[in-house]
Amino acid sequence: MRALRHCLRTPWALAAAVLVLAALAWGGATTWRAAQLPAPTVTADMEADFCVVAPPTPYDPASGLSLIAARTVPTNARCPVCGMYPARSPDWAGQIIFSNGDAQFFDSPVSLLMFLNDVPRYSAGRSGDDIVARYVTDATSKDWIDAGAAFYVYGSNALGPMRAGNLPAFAKRSEAEQFAKQRGGEVRVLGAINAQMLQSMSSRHQHR
Repeated sequence: MRALRHCLRTPWALAAAVLVLAALAWGGATTWRAAQLPAPTVTADMEADFCVVAPPTPYDPASGLSLIAARTVPTNARCPVCGMYPARSPDWAGQIIFSNGDAQFFDSPVSLLMFLNDVPRYSAGRSGDDIVARYVTDATSKDWIDAGAAFYVYGSNALGPMRAGNLPAFAKRSEAEQFAKQRGGEVRVLGAINAQMLQSMSSRHQHR
């Protein structure tokens, strides 16, 4: 304090001190006013406007695969429904392929089926008629199988990548029935899974 009083004896030092104190006071007031401002309100319409959709992965002719064949999930591919990286959960992954060879990859059968129920929402300019192939991962062999021919277990205690209800898929009905016997749930084909069931399993974990 003695040093401070000594510095304030000169006019120039006094003027400088006044300016410093004024600046501090202004900064404090500005901070206080900013803290009093209400948080911006985000409406459902705004969320829809700002939803980021994962782009499809183009077909690579150099891969040696046919245009509609199932592909390995790229590490950087994101699910267009929830935003997750399907390559991190290969045992649950799914994919669809469009007529031009573009592919969309999904973290689970639930996300894939939600996509199929509203294709234009998740892939602008596309429709269900543009899809030429649909694949899910067989829970037993871990191979790709036709999503339309698979058997799904609905209502089991198996938790997928989203840590919510999921639809493990099987190439054989007997294997799906055995899984349901051990883990609960019931076996359903693709056409017997409706939008309400998907919504109950999604837990609203959709990409924004």
